[in-house]
Amino acid sequence: MAEAKQNPTSFFPNIAQCASTGREKHTVVTDMDGTLLRGRSSFPYFALVAFEAGGIFRLLFLLLASPIAGILYYFISESAGIRVLIFTTFVGMKVSDIESVARAVLPKFYSSDLHPETLRVFSSCGKRCVLTANPRVMVEPFIKDFLGADMVIGTEIHVLGGRATGLVESPGILVGINKADALEKAFKNEPMPDIALGDRKTDFPFMKLCQESYVVLAKPEFEPVTLDKLPKPIVFHDGRLVQKPTPFMALLIILWIPVGFLLACLRIAAGSLLPMPLVYYAFWVLGVRVYIKGTPPPPAKKSIGQTGVLFICSHRTLLDPIFLSTALGRPIPAVTYSLSRLSEVISPIKTVRLNRDRAKDASMIKKLLEEGDLVICPEGTTCREPFLLRFSALFAELTDELVPVAMLNRMSMFHGTTARGWKGMDPFYFFMNPSPAYEVTFLNKLPYELTCGAGKSSHEVANYIQRMIASSLSYECTSFTRKDKYRALAGNDGTVVEKPKLSPNKVMGC
Repeated sequence: MAEAKQNPTSFFPNIAQCASTGREKHTVVTDMDGTLLRGRSSFPYFALVAFEAGGIFRLLFLLLASPIAGILYYFISESAGIRVLIFTTFVGMKVSDIESVARAVLPKFYSSDLHPETLRVFSSCGKRCVLTANPRVMVEPFIKDFLGADMVIGTEIHVLGGRATGLVESPGILVGINKADALEKAFKNEPMPDIALGDRKTDFPFMKLCQESYVVLAKPEFEPVTLDKLPKPIVFHDGRLVQKPTPFMALLIILWIPVGFLLACLRIAAGSLLPMPLVYYAFWVLGVRVYIKGTPPPPAKKSIGQTGVLFICSHRTLLDPIFLSTALGRPIPAVTYSLSRLSEVISPIKTVRLNRDRAKDASMIKKLLEEGDLVICPEGTTCREPFLLRFSALFAELTDELVPVAMLNRMSMFHGTTARGWKGMDPFYFFMNPSPAYEVTFLNKLPYELTCGAGKSSHEVANYIQRMIASSLSYECTSFTRKDKYRALAGNDGTVVEKPKLSPNKVMGC
């Protein structure tokens, strides 16, 4: 058995020998960590649940317990180590919060570590099953919604009163013989899967039950599956963390957050209190990089009856109008929807709320343009991936003075957007990054012959500007809307109902 541990191919052939053609009527079952995913460690995914659903102290609790889990894993049993991770991550946590993170956060990180050879075989089969020691509640949304699996068999967590107890249901952690028993139970009324894929000794019991079995070996030359080859693209995702929280990265995050929050407060104060012409330089001194491309138009001259131009921005964070103003060196008012009260208070520019009444919004925007320049983000909500959501066409009906602006940002540690959390913290998280950056690209003003004034429809104008911005960023245009995003990530349509006594942490915004 020692030889098998060193070289599993002495028991089963390598997955490279598995043909992926003519498998439409075949059933495949695969392990997850180390097989479907390149990495064998499930700690980063438990850490994501701990941080996104439990906060920084839950992540610290998990990190402190991880050495114990590692010792148990290697010297006692794989099952014992996983039990420690499950307990420290889930104990006392609402199951609804776990499900929310599994749906909105984990797919992005799982998809970035898919094993190309396993996915090749997995995708070629007509029926697909994943068998894993990880809690089913964590992995099922990604595997079913993005990989098209028919069945997910995983460890079941124990729940009491809607909260996880940190314990697991019988038969316990699905490793070794428990995996084989679970597979036999799931397929008791039908033939066993044709193909089994695994990567370690504890996978052998279930692999022996199938007609063909192949082992997946970890090789450094295997790059993860690229985004364009995913069965289903990930357009929307949530969560604050940019990078996968390995133990080292988790420690770095915990140590950085107090320092980063103080730095964010300093950066926000500089942006809010200093005159706008100085903000650009203050940001550079404080480590915030602002790159400006293209030639912006000069301010409108009221003395000769000029109305302001309407800057049409792609929407990356709620700070887009502020960085546009920073690039111009003058404050440009912005129309917003459901901006948090805190963000309004600390904003260095004037913000005007849209109320989703088309006639009222149009009248308000026209009045603002008579006073000077204005900025609007017609996507209505942010998107993190290289996609542009559908542009609302209202802006095109209000003026022919349209200047498209492509916004691009860079965050290395925290995302400055959220669909599930309190949006008042969005600017703080953005500025908590060690060296965040914004690139503001001013495109050519829309020619008059392409505006509504020249006979074009508002939808034609909106779609043309969307394509202009997408082309400059090498992004892809989509027809997704704000409602699509919030239904995917938060389980609602993103509509804010105004209530006088509504607490800030209950407000969901764009």
